[in-house]
Amino acid sequence: MPDVHINLSVVPLARMSLKANLHSMVNKPANRVVITGLGVVSPLGLDAPATWEGLIQGRSGIGPITRFDASDFASRIGGEVKNFDPLKFLAPKEARRMDRFAQFAVVAAREALSNSGLVVDSSNKSAVGAIIGSGIGGIDTFFEQTKILLQSGPDRVSPFIMPMMTSDMAAAQVSLNLGLKGINFSISSACATGTDALGIAFDLIRTGQIPVMLAGGTEAAVNPVAVAGYAALKALSTRNNNPETASRPFDATRDGFIISEGAAILMLEELNHATGRGACIIAEIIGYGATADAFHITHPAEDGEGGVRAMQMALRDAEILATDIGYINAHGTSTAINDRTETNAIKQVFADYAYSLPVSSTKSMTGHLIGAAGALEACVCALVIRDGIIPPTINLLHPDPECDLDYVPDKARRAAVRTAMSNSFGFGGRNSTVILRSI
Repeated sequence: MPDVHINLSVVPLARMSLKANLHSMVNKPANRVVITGLGVVSPLGLDAPATWEGLIQGRSGIGPITRFDASDFASRIGGEVKNFDPLKFLAPKEARRMDRFAQFAVVAAREALSNSGLVVDSSNKSAVGAIIGSGIGGIDTFFEQTKILLQSGPDRVSPFIMPMMTSDMAAAQVSLNLGLKGINFSISSACATGTDALGIAFDLIRTGQIPVMLAGGTEAAVNPVAVAGYAALKALSTRNNNPETASRPFDATRDGFIISEGAAILMLEELNHATGRGACIIAEIIGYGATADAFHITHPAEDGEGGVRAMQMALRDAEILATDIGYINAHGTSTAINDRTETNAIKQVFADYAYSLPVSSTKSMTGHLIGAAGALEACVCALVIRDGIIPPTINLLHPDPECDLDYVPDKARRAAVRTAMSNSFGFGGRNSTVILRSI
């Protein structure tokens, strides 16, 4: 082996150069990131305006499950997307080759793009990307093709099973359908997925890697396997005779969450890109934080430590004080431990101010959209800022003494909100928070 000679005299120079480069990167002004479009498919409607109208009316989107025979299931209620005909939005061949969760994503992404007013063409398609997450992915396809495999053998399984069921296919189909050639991928972080997709897209834009991103989540989990699985965990409400009142976050009689489906996609743009084309700006994203509990696969740490750190991280990232927040859209699932834990975490972060801060859970009306939940609730925060109205927490009839904050019970409230926070806490101990502000 030959001798290796290192000229140590160059090392200090290399270190100085590296330090200078790092200093330049750290001190480079971050791009500002704004929201210019929203797209939603939810149990309350097939677009963002219909969903928002339902929320401010305090209307429940929960009902008996109709997508399959749930008569033998412990939980027989869900937040189904009603009157969704993919053929109204997609060509028959396209629709057949997409799982329901990907269909939702494409429809919501089209709305967000249209709402933004951006025209994607050969001049800019490489500058527009998409991060579309899903907690579960194409479980309908998996379930149906597994039945075919067991009943008819492997030769009868569809050649499209893999590109239909994998969770990254929603992002891929959005890219294909809209002709987007920028950054494209999926993430999965359980119930925090939608918020994390926004946070990552926010970081990509503010660090100058891309000027435009569609970001959000999608889910189609009102499915026999998912419903049976969550019910086996004792996570779902069994208030089957009263579906509209079954989701009751922060109520002392809450007994579990309502499984729901849908998609929410936000159009994020670098501020100068948006203003340069005369876009209508809905709100600005200013902070993101994400942590892990490292505690349990399904239960949050009851002291709320992980949620506390996520909220504090987002506040530091936004460079604002806790008292600057004017509204929190809570994770608020209607499960006993989650609602109590989140309440405790909010108290730790906001101290006495927590009691003056409006907090609502729109899951009381939509149920839990799993991987799409955080993105939908970020849309809600953007609309609260835009319209000056806070949607309520419905079905809050028996206040839990341990959940003693202002949850905006039953009726929407007029309020000028400049800055809003959205929390998402998921299985596996994932905690994510995003902060939005008016511009």
